[in-house]
Amino acid sequence: MANLTAAALANRNKKHFLGVPAPLGYVAGVGRGATGFTTRSDIGPARDANDVSDDRHAPPAAKRKKKEEEEEDDEDLNDSNYDEFSGYSGSLFSKDPYDKDDAEADAIYESIDKRMDEKRKEYREKRLKEDLERYRQERPKIQQQFSDLKRNLVNVTAEEWSTIPEVGDSRNRKQRNPRAEKFTPLPDSVLSRSLGGETQSNIDPRSGLASMVPGVTTPGMLTPTGDLDLRKIGQARNTLMNVKLSQVSDSVTGQTVVDPKGYLTDLQSMIPTYGGDINDIKKARLLLKSVRETNPNHPPAWIASARLEEVTGKVQMARNLIMAGCEMNPLSEDLWLEASRLQPPDTAKAVIAQAARHIPTSVRIWIKAADLESEQKAKRRVFRKALEHIPNSVRLWKAAVEMENPDDARILLSRAVECCNTSVELWLALARLETYENARKVLNKARENIPTDKQIWTTAAKLEEANGNIHMVEKIIDRALTSLSANGVEINREMWFQEAIESEKSGAVNCCQSIVRAIIGIGVEEEDRKQTWIDDADFCAKEGAYECARAVFAHALQVFPSKKSIWLRAAYFEKNHGTRESLEALLQRAVAHCPKSEVLWLMGAKSKWLANDVPAARGILSYAFQANPNSEDIWLAAVKLESENAEYERARRLLAKARASAPTPRVMMKSARLEWALNNLSEALKLLEEAVNVFPDYAKLWMMKGQIEEQQNLIEAAANTYMTGIKKCPNSIPLWILMSTLEVNRNALTKARSILERGRLRNPKTSLLWLEAIRIELKAGLKEMAHTLLARAIQECPTAGELWAEAIFMEPRPQRKTKSVDALKKCEHDPHVLLAVSKLFWSEHKIVKCREWFNRTVKIDPDLGDSWAYFYKFELLHGTEQQQADVVERCNAAEPKHGEAWCRVSKNIANWCFKTPDILKVVVRDLPIPM
Repeated sequence: MANLTAAALANRNKKHFLGVPAPLGYVAGVGRGATGFTTRSDIGPARDANDVSDDRHAPPAAKRKKKEEEEEDDEDLNDSNYDEFSGYSGSLFSKDPYDKDDAEADAIYESIDKRMDEKRKEYREKRLKEDLERYRQERPKIQQQFSDLKRNLVNVTAEEWSTIPEVGDSRNRKQRNPRAEKFTPLPDSVLSRSLGGETQSNIDPRSGLASMVPGVTTPGMLTPTGDLDLRKIGQARNTLMNVKLSQVSDSVTGQTVVDPKGYLTDLQSMIPTYGGDINDIKKARLLLKSVRETNPNHPPAWIASARLEEVTGKVQMARNLIMAGCEMNPLSEDLWLEASRLQPPDTAKAVIAQAARHIPTSVRIWIKAADLESEQKAKRRVFRKALEHIPNSVRLWKAAVEMENPDDARILLSRAVECCNTSVELWLALARLETYENARKVLNKARENIPTDKQIWTTAAKLEEANGNIHMVEKIIDRALTSLSANGVEINREMWFQEAIESEKSGAVNCCQSIVRAIIGIGVEEEDRKQTWIDDADFCAKEGAYECARAVFAHALQVFPSKKSIWLRAAYFEKNHGTRESLEALLQRAVAHCPKSEVLWLMGAKSKWLANDVPAARGILSYAFQANPNSEDIWLAAVKLESENAEYERARRLLAKARASAPTPRVMMKSARLEWALNNLSEALKLLEEAVNVFPDYAKLWMMKGQIEEQQNLIEAAANTYMTGIKKCPNSIPLWILMSTLEVNRNALTKARSILERGRLRNPKTSLLWLEAIRIELKAGLKEMAHTLLARAIQECPTAGELWAEAIFMEPRPQRKTKSVDALKKCEHDPHVLLAVSKLFWSEHKIVKCREWFNRTVKIDPDLGDSWAYFYKFELLHGTEQQQADVVERCNAAEPKHGEAWCRVSKNIANWCFKTPDILKVVVRDLPIPM
């Protein structure tokens, strides 16, 4: 019964809506006004407060299903939520785990992407650079647009600069639109007083002007009539201005007068103070003080402290510190020297005297004491006092000897070598001051005391040579090598060669030759002797020691008397650095040992010929014929000797004998050339006809034949000759050029182009054929075609100096400098490019640079005659007579044989007797000035 009652009570107290679904449209709290709200930031349309969705009262399962569908439909499709790999919000693989395989796959893909990026990197960068350059060309910067105008500013004179008007500030409206001046009219009261003829210096205080003047109420400035006195106002203003100026110019010390000139002078005389941070000075001072207190016997700490105070301008404090250091360390010569440096001259002497008392064996202190003395007598006294304390100091002895006259110096040196018997310098100095007999004794004593020094031996040899004992020189040098070897001294060839060079420079020729003969074979292997000795001779010649080089050659020729190469080197050495007599003597010995060497015979004959000794030259050549029968070079040398001396019949007979005994192409060519030069054209053609039948592959014969036919106006015959010559000698470039020139002279430009084209096909990468084609187009006025051909030519022959030289002057003037830089990059040491650059500097009137580049050109290739011709013409216009003569002399020594303008004159048969200076003058006459 009780349980039933409890259950009934529970059912009665239970709310009827618990566990029951809410009625349709129910919203919790709607009765209290809780209707919800929306804002403008919400996405979607705002809803009304009473608009309640019906699905709130749907079952939970239906709600979940609906919510999932909405989430799928309401996926965030914003671009910021998009990933290239996983899509929007990572929905593709967002639920899958990221494991080790995924990481490995990502690493592989990343390496592939990196590799592909590297492959395209170079192309991409190149493309980016080209785009940037193209962009800069299309849209250049302002500074690039006005670069040419900026360069022209260097030509503006100072007067033109001064006449440029001031622009002013364009942003200032008052400067752009200046307003007219305003004038305020005077009051009528002033005008009325002026009409009365009286001059007033007062202002009526009742007028409006009185309020503008400060101090108008001052009683002293009012006149008896109550007016303001303008004169007193001016005086008061001047007084007030003077007071203010005095206050401004007042200095710290109370001075009220400033002298500008004296003030600047005082500034200049002030000791400059340290310009660094004051905190650094304080730290350094504190640190050095700690070092001094910790270790007062450390001299560098005292020196550093003194120098710190000196740098900061506290010289007296520096002196005090260094003297305190000297008291703490009286045996430190560095401290005493520093103290003497810091002290004034008078005090420094006392300080250094005190130092000498503490350290009497210090060489540096005694030398410093001598330096502080101003009189020679006092210096000598100091040095002698020093030598009493330090008798074994070489430095003191040398300094003392330098102060004495020769007699006293000899006495001092006699004592010096006793105290310092191991000093070579003192022994040699004493030997120089002694007589010949005493010097020999001194050097003998020096050798006894110092048996390991070679300089004593060489000095003894020079002494004997200076006194005429030549036979003793070689003995002394031989004894020197023996003695030094016995005392364990290594004989160094390089050092002894240097000693020989020094001996020659001092005038001891026999001594240097004896040294060379004594040491030339030391340390040289037998198979290396020839090359080593030639290198030694070259080294001596380079150092300017020509006697040493002669000694080397003499020894080498004594060992190898039949070596033609050594005789030739020696002959060229004598030709460049010796006399004509020495050269002829050497060549006479050379042909005796090497009679089969044609060059030596010819050098001897040429030397006699240049000395105008024609009979002697003939005699040498006759001996050469006996030693070398049927020698082409000797035949032709004899012919040249006779023809140069106008012995034409003898030359003809020699050539006839040569053709009979040694019929070579050169002999045939020289025979025809002699007849051509003597204007015997029919005989020349006859010889050439015979020659081309026997030697059809010798191109010069065809060229001579064609030129003679051109001279006779047989144009068709010349064309046939050139054509036949080209067929026989297709690799002869001058033949192709002569053929094309002939067609150009006949106005057959198309045929000339065709010939050169065929020549380039047969001889690819030949710059001269390209150059001739370019010049043909330029002569025809076809500049565009010429530029096209030049581009193709440079592409085929990128290192051809002739093409680059032509390209420089084909450009407009502003682009020539850039083109010359490109040419120098491609052909840095080509003489044609260097000549073009020299002409470019000449055209720009850069005289010094032009001369420098001409010298560089003729030094790189002295055989290029055009360089000498342009150089000589330049000196004729801009140089002195000495410079002009120097160029002619150097050109004559070089004997150039090549060059376009040079060969045009030298190969002209009318100039066949011209010497090098004559050719140079004719070439210079026809050369144009570079423009």
